[in-house]
Amino acid sequence: MEKTVGILQPSYLPWLGYLEQIAKSDVFVLYDDVQYDKGGWRNRNRIKTFSGAHWLTVPVLLKGEKFPLVRDVRINEALPWAKNHLKTLTQYYSKAPYFRQYFPGLEEVLMKPWSSLSELDCAVILWLCSCFGIDTPLFWSSDLGIAGDRIDRLIGIVRHFGGTIFYEGAAGQDYIPVDRFEGQRVRVVFQDYTHPIYPQLHGTFVSHLSAVDLLFNCGPASRRILLG
Repeated sequence: MEKTVGILQPSYLPWLGYLEQIAKSDVFVLYDDVQYDKGGWRNRNRIKTFSGAHWLTVPVLLKGEKFPLVRDVRINEALPWAKNHLKTLTQYYSKAPYFRQYFPGLEEVLMKPWSSLSELDCAVILWLCSCFGIDTPLFWSSDLGIAGDRIDRLIGIVRHFGGTIFYEGAAGQDYIPVDRFEGQRVRVVFQDYTHPIYPQLHGTFVSHLSAVDLLFNCGPASRRILLG
């Protein structure tokens, strides 16, 4: 029997393609013991406003940390980022059909006293999965104790869970040596996700936003739209 394993760094309020990778995997690993990519998706994502896409960014403390691991990045707790994010979401989504149904759950998650960015990301991802009806088990790569170079570690993680398929993002086609995986009896499948178009607020459709945009606008139909 084939078993699919997905591996991605944790992301804040991730886009639909991220959730699709989780949904299509039998096991999903949050890759938290690799170098943090400043300016990436670990601490930010986009929502839709009257004037187009807008970033929601969690402030982090990186001063003096040249190459921190994702798991070691701390949130700047001196700034009221959670209240600001919730205020912004309310401002632009309060008239969305399903905002009142889902917003309290997100508010509960964001208002906890977070200090670890990766733990915040994981909590948000778990909340989104519950809203989209995704029950794939999640694991931390740092808990697995798998060593080696970048590719050997990915192969090792897949094989650790008895995986036969590595479900990788489309960008991986630029650097994943498929032959090395196949040599270890692991087939690589690259994501080919077609972003759905669905009803949105605020004019012309904007794609590749946080998954909350779909959730607030389409509610219970979100899973079908995500995976359709």
